[in-house]
Amino acid sequence: MKDIKLSGAINKTKDDSAVDLALRPTNWADYVGQEKVKRNLRVILDAALKRNEPCDHLLFYGQAGLGKTTLAHLVAKEMNASLKVTSGPTLEKMGDLAAILSNLEKGEVLFIDEAHRLNRQIEEVLYPALESRKLHLVVGKGPGARTLSLDLPPFTLVAATTRANLLSGPLRSRFGASFKLDYYNTKDIESIVRRSAGLLGVKIDDGAVSLIARASRFTPRVANRLLRRARDYSEVNNLGEINEEATGATLGMLEIDELGLEPTDRQLLTTIIDKFHGGPVGIQTLAAALNDDRGIIEDVYEPYLMSIGLLNRTPAGRLVTPAAYKHLGRKSPDDGGLV
Repeated sequence: MKDIKLSGAINKTKDDSAVDLALRPTNWADYVGQEKVKRNLRVILDAALKRNEPCDHLLFYGQAGLGKTTLAHLVAKEMNASLKVTSGPTLEKMGDLAAILSNLEKGEVLFIDEAHRLNRQIEEVLYPALESRKLHLVVGKGPGARTLSLDLPPFTLVAATTRANLLSGPLRSRFGASFKLDYYNTKDIESIVRRSAGLLGVKIDDGAVSLIARASRFTPRVANRLLRRARDYSEVNNLGEINEEATGATLGMLEIDELGLEPTDRQLLTTIIDKFHGGPVGIQTLAAALNDDRGIIEDVYEPYLMSIGLLNRTPAGRLVTPAAYKHLGRKSPDDGGLV
């Protein structure tokens, strides 16, 4: 990890992206949560090591910030292999992927993030590479064009996506195993916050840990971000540790409530309540009312709001739940209130 020093605590002068890398678990013991995924994954990896061969191709999917990239790094480390990293949007031409595949060495792990953004032509190059370790290239154009077939060394593809439904069926079928990463529970998030605080070299009390965990959207990346902001507030105000009061003040400045809702989340809920009488409302209509992209609503806002029971997705559209009315301090129609 470039420019990062871990001598008890992370260098405080590093930017957030560098700190994120430093907080990333580097072994199975430090990777908290996702126990079912880890247990099943270890069986696959241990079996591959016992046979002295690369493990099957793996697919990780789930919401952003749940640890898919970290798992890819741990897979490579467990297999004693180097990791090559790329992403779907950066592979613009078939030649881009062909160059990466042709330079792989035996046993290496290739990690493709945002795999759902691979275009179909590039996927066509992947199919024979994953199935038979063949790379088919077309040389020349027109009548003089010819096909070359190159043998690839044994390798493992690890793909990650937040939109597994956008992956084509032929691509999904070529993975030896697929793992869905779910939201974390509060206890696991608290463990992650304490570990990160130790790496950052800051003291934090139990009240602050609990408050950050509750506002973290059950996501480690969010929890670490809130921890860093609470650290900033504590340092600016010359506090000896991150306490519950400082954490509450930090969340207040960021306009994040005790459930982890940000202004955009509350705006979505209040828009459905005020403009569409609580719903149901179609996604296209809602996106137009919020002046936001449909994909952002479906990928970023809705999953968490549905997971905590504030929003329902019905065949007729999005519907705000009574729990959302209560959280926002509104009277629901069921209580005879006006919306």
